[in-house]
Amino acid sequence: MKIVIKVRYDGAAFCGSQVQPGVPTVQGVLTEAAGTVFGFDCDVTGCSRTDAGVHALSYIATVAPRERRDDGWCSVPVGKIHRAFNAVLPESIAVAGAAEIDDRFHPRYDVLEKRYIYKICDGVVRDPFLVGRAWQINRRLTDDRLAIMRRAAEKIVGRHDFACFMAAGSSVGSTVRTVTRAEVARTSPDTVEISVSADGFLYNMVRIITGTLVDAAFGRIDPETLPEVIESRDRTRAGQTAPAAGLYLADVDYGRKIDFEAE
Repeated sequence: MKIVIKVRYDGAAFCGSQVQPGVPTVQGVLTEAAGTVFGFDCDVTGCSRTDAGVHALSYIATVAPRERRDDGWCSVPVGKIHRAFNAVLPESIAVAGAAEIDDRFHPRYDVLEKRYIYKICDGVVRDPFLVGRAWQINRRLTDDRLAIMRRAAEKIVGRHDFACFMAAGSSVGSTVRTVTRAEVARTSPDTVEISVSADGFLYNMVRIITGTLVDAAFGRIDPETLPEVIESRDRTRAGQTAPAAGLYLADVDYGRKIDFEAE
């Protein structure tokens, strides 16, 4: 038996999700907290690797004893696990719920689809409350510009080789991914959100998609050329890479319902 937890965190406080020596990471603080909560060393495995500065609204991770124990190893009622973790976690991260799950479940390899959102602040004045939480472009995304971004986003949906939307120098077995949704919406007078869902993402993929859509909005890229850009597999033909600060892991879909408890 494993425990699966849903986690929310402010990525500005961490040097990424994966554990690294000498720096704060999501995996590192969760592993330390699990040892405190359960009284023995635990392994914490996350659903994704997020970069420094990237946030999560719903990050899924499993917790299991490092050494083999019987199924009764969890001494904390499942509905109160979030309280036990949050009592020892820093304020920049919180467990939002927990559930028991079978040992075969893997939070990364069992993912069917993930959804990321990217927040853009297009107010003409810098918003100090969104520093580190949105890309502040300080130029208005008018209705006409948003329409251009939406036309560009439509060209991204589908199964393609997305090498042009991967950071240069990255190494991966295949750059083919299926994007099921790419949407652009104004969520407040000064905020626009881009939402992208796919069966997997390449390194910096959403940030480059975002930069490409913004470049299209301001006339630097023609949306009608995007199919050709994608087919070229050439990173230099796509747009800029948006900063990490506006990116949030929003949802993880396993094709099954996990009943997270939080009493």
